[in-house]
Amino acid sequence: MSITFDTTHVPPSDRAEAVREVIWSRVVRVDIEHHPQAERISAVGTVSSVGALNVCSVRSNATVVRRTAALVRDDLEPSLFLGLQVSGASMVVQGDREAVLRPGDFAVYDTTQPYTLVNENGIHQHYFRIPRRELALPAAALSKVTAVRLGRDHPVADLASTYFARLARTRLRMDLQQTCSVEQPSVELLRAVIATYLGDSRLAQEPLESTLQYRIMEYLHAHLAEHDLTAARIARTHHISVRYLYTILARSGITLGDWLRANRLEQCRKELGHPRTRSLTVAAIAHRWGFTSASHFSRVFKEAYGVSPSEWRKLVDQGAVGPTG
Repeated sequence: MSITFDTTHVPPSDRAEAVREVIWSRVVRVDIEHHPQAERISAVGTVSSVGALNVCSVRSNATVVRRTAALVRDDLEPSLFLGLQVSGASMVVQGDREAVLRPGDFAVYDTTQPYTLVNENGIHQHYFRIPRRELALPAAALSKVTAVRLGRDHPVADLASTYFARLARTRLRMDLQQTCSVEQPSVELLRAVIATYLGDSRLAQEPLESTLQYRIMEYLHAHLAEHDLTAARIARTHHISVRYLYTILARSGITLGDWLRANRLEQCRKELGHPRTRSLTVAAIAHRWGFTSASHFSRVFKEAYGVSPSEWRKLVDQGAVGPTG
């Protein structure tokens, strides 16, 4: 699914909030400081997906965009952004580094750390948000390449620049099968850029097999509450068969159904004892963590903890047990 936004059709007094709403809900939570007066704010763009990749193409007037220390604590899946400059110039600041980008240059930056994007003469960029679990690269390696200009003087980055620019332009003409088919090659190309920049060929040559179990477990934790988290979906996402998925999990002594049930029950137990969910019914909490039947949830909860969900909530209220005890 893709969306298009254009502030031309928005009342001037509402433009800043309209841009913020699209970016917060579809891309990433950031503070956006618009330099022009409200009536002069202009922004147009599209947001869509290429498999697990989120793609946002934007053209706007001058802004300063900040992902603050408070905002990095949100629930966004840890990701890396690839910001590709189309025209003009911009600056990426993260940690103790800053990169000035000109047409054809790009930089990567980490959503789990504060960053600032300075666009004094306006934005004209393609932004690709890529889950870190898909890259499967060590955090230490990623930290060495954030806020670094990657451009035409680096052969692999030059290739990636051309590829990602064309992908941004053509993605809206692709059907679901086509976008899914280019997801993994896109991730692998960015892996190759990072590996060659760091001069560590092992990062590019390391088989995805060696990180598969890690990526599957990260995926399970990230999507634990979703009702359609089935073996077929998990296998399809990781480009393996359902049978091989079970083999991978078995190596760690994990049975998928048992693991999902135990971890969902634990989340329910915590929420049943938390003040912020006091207004929610037991059935509502069960449903938000993937249990479709209230009676089934009550039965498996009592089997796991020795008391019913309602009894557990009463024990917490009475102080007989702690919310997580």
